[in-house]
Amino acid sequence: MEKQNRKAWLYLLPALLFLLVFMVYPLVDVLIYSFEEGYNSASQTFFGVGSYNYSYVLHDPYFLQALKNTFLLVVITVPVSTGLALFISVGLSSIKPLRNLFQTIYFLPYVTNTLAVGLVFMILFKKTAYSDGLVNLFLHWFGSPSVDFIEGSYGAKMFVLCFYTIWVVLPFKILVLTGALASVNQDYYNAARVDGTRRGRIFYRITLPMISPMIFYLIITGFIGAFKAYSDAVALFGTNLNAAGMNTIVGYVYDMLYGDSGGYPSYASAAAIILFVIVLTITCINLLVSKKHVHY
Repeated sequence: MEKQNRKAWLYLLPALLFLLVFMVYPLVDVLIYSFEEGYNSASQTFFGVGSYNYSYVLHDPYFLQALKNTFLLVVITVPVSTGLALFISVGLSSIKPLRNLFQTIYFLPYVTNTLAVGLVFMILFKKTAYSDGLVNLFLHWFGSPSVDFIEGSYGAKMFVLCFYTIWVVLPFKILVLTGALASVNQDYYNAARVDGTRRGRIFYRITLPMISPMIFYLIITGFIGAFKAYSDAVALFGTNLNAAGMNTIVGYVYDMLYGDSGGYPSYASAAAIILFVIVLTITCINLLVSKKHVHY
């Protein structure tokens, strides 16, 4: 038995070393940096240890704006994208003609470069001196005035960012849920139809409980992915996200390290730890909720 245990640990050793070197050590290092006040990366020196970095970040208006943007992005995009993906997946599972074609069409955005999709969205929504954009053209048909979605009001810019994020994450969720629906045992549906059960009741009593682990997985990964959003905002509004008022927490961390206000690794580390705590807290809450609503 001991020989088998040693052999098992030997197999696990490469993965454990990888986790220690590339995950645990950087996290501990960032935590240490976040408490070093006035850290200078050139001389590797600092003048004190304390919580000033956290105080500075939590009172920085740029960080507060990034926190607001990130929370709005999470609250809007995760439930909407998951709900849409479930609706489309049920529709795809219910049709037989051209099913593979529709699945391919819905999956295309997932294999397209993020920045390329962002450029297309910018062309669709951006208002220029020569054109109001394709979206505004449709709005004109319904008698609505032009809206500057890229450089206009905060609500318009947040709408485009959420729409873009949902568009990007939707294909993966559709793929996962379509596979989950295909794996449900058809005997449950046959028994329900024999009993004359309505379609709505079949969906809520059989389909949702059977695919609840996949839905929970998508919600968890959706929360984590939305909190780490950065390239989506850059693709739409450029690299100066603070000026556009559309920065995210990850964007704030990057700016503190390499941006125009860069050279402050201690502030960046504090912001990164705050993000880690937020994501960990929400993940733990979701895990607690899942114990009652997820059926394995």
